[in-house]
Amino acid sequence: MVAVAVRVAQPEFVLVMGVCGVGKSTIARKIADRVGGAFVEADDYHSTENKLAMASGKPLTDEQRWPWLDAVAAAALSKSSKSDGPALIACSALKRRYRDFLREKLGSLSVVYLTGAPALIRRRLEARQSHFMPPRLLDSQLSDLEAPETDEAGIAIDIDGEPTSLVEDVCRCLGFSPSQD
Repeated sequence: MVAVAVRVAQPEFVLVMGVCGVGKSTIARKIADRVGGAFVEADDYHSTENKLAMASGKPLTDEQRWPWLDAVAAAALSKSSKSDGPALIACSALKRRYRDFLREKLGSLSVVYLTGAPALIRRRLEARQSHFMPPRLLDSQLSDLEAPETDEAGIAIDIDGEPTSLVEDVCRCLGFSPSQD
């Protein structure tokens, strides 16, 4: 399922967001590869303290997230300046204020909101290996989640499908040229 809220053709920055386990990194990386863009993995910019807190099952506070989001925005700006395509950012950005913060730092930002049934997401988390985010934090993320509003440029995509198909749907909705595969 693809629900288009507001379309921004070929944006400079694309935020692929959602709760843990929806496939943000996989989808963002595939889109970046497909359109010749840069990929920013927000998890790479968490402090050691943040990762330890999450690994022990403690949800992050806003105070812990602001420096992280600032580092993510700086990385996106840096990588975007070195790329011919958009910067694809895989980042939970669960709350509107987090996305607004990224918009303030980056300017134009299209949002790809990956969503799905909690049971499917939980199964994915339980199957995941070597990640600092334990499945037990899913409930806190779902509780914190503020789905993008209609005034936020972007689309919502249900994750119950093959990644290749989801990537094609996103690229089509964002105005990127069709795949040459």
